[in-house]
Amino acid sequence: MTATTRPPAPSSSSTSPRSGFTLTGRSRTLDPRTHAVRADIADVRLADQVFAPHYAAPLRRSLAEATPLREGRDPAATALADLPAGAPFDVLDVTGDVAWGIAVDQNLVGYVDAAAVRAP
Repeated sequence: MTATTRPPAPSSSSTSPRSGFTLTGRSRTLDPRTHAVRADIADVRLADQVFAPHYAAPLRRSLAEATPLREGRDPAATALADLPAGAPFDVLDVTGDVAWGIAVDQNLVGYVDAAAVRAP
């Protein structure tokens, strides 16, 4: 994205004019099932494609046990895939007992139980 300067806003007083800028450039919506992007955080590898308040570098881990990859944090959320024990998982966020990241072999983004993620 690039910044461009706008002309000063009209002013009815003799104070200095306000200047501002607008962001221009490509912006696209990425599929959150295949791109690690949420409203609060995104995979740092996507920084040239999306704006996020925070970026995270993925930590490659493996799964200690077979577990479902879920669409949401809730244990009752729709399962996107069943991941086998030993599968690689790129962790981007762990909050409470849930990890969010990328199931590498399936190229899917979702949530797993944090207890299923093997420490290095």
